[in-house]
Amino acid sequence: MKKNTLTFWTLSLITLLMGCGNTQQDAPKENKTALKKSSATSPKITPCLWVDKDAKAVAAYYLSIFKEGKLKEYHKYNNPTLENGQKGQDQFETAVMEIGNIEFSILAAGPYFKFNESISFVINCKDQAEVDYYWNALTTNGGEEGSCGWCKDKYGLSWQVVPLEYFDLINSKNPKIREKAMRNTFKQKKLILSELK
Repeated sequence: MKKNTLTFWTLSLITLLMGCGNTQQDAPKENKTALKKSSATSPKITPCLWVDKDAKAVAAYYLSIFKEGKLKEYHKYNNPTLENGQKGQDQFETAVMEIGNIEFSILAAGPYFKFNESISFVINCKDQAEVDYYWNALTTNGGEEGSCGWCKDKYGLSWQVVPLEYFDLINSKNPKIREKAMRNTFKQKKLILSELK
């Protein structure tokens, strides 16, 4: 079995246990009371984002964009040596953050896996100003614009930045409104509502 595969399964098990434990080690002091209350009502599904390094910096990046979010946990672990003597990098980190009322785990465990467009997160925006804000925040400093309202942030994670009114347009009972919105979607990078109507 390859070293990367062993490292992946070892870290996957630790991440699973981390999510089950909901411990308070290294959590910000002001959040410890909230952690005690929320442990019984943890979400059933929590997306886990694998990044190369520095879980705390990754969380800080997303919390700088999603202003109402919070860091719930942060941990640093020594990587265990397996029975066959193989070991990944010396240490890895985990963090748990909440953004948009969704809890995300972050696993910073080495450059073994990269994000791709098969997973993306949709940001439902109330208006064009909110679309502009998230689009600019995610595509600057190493992010990347895509097509049809898709972009990537500096870590390569894909986002769909969509105004809520867009769904009314593409699902309209009026075929002319539907077709214009769909046709113009394919001409855009960031979605511009005024050009879709």
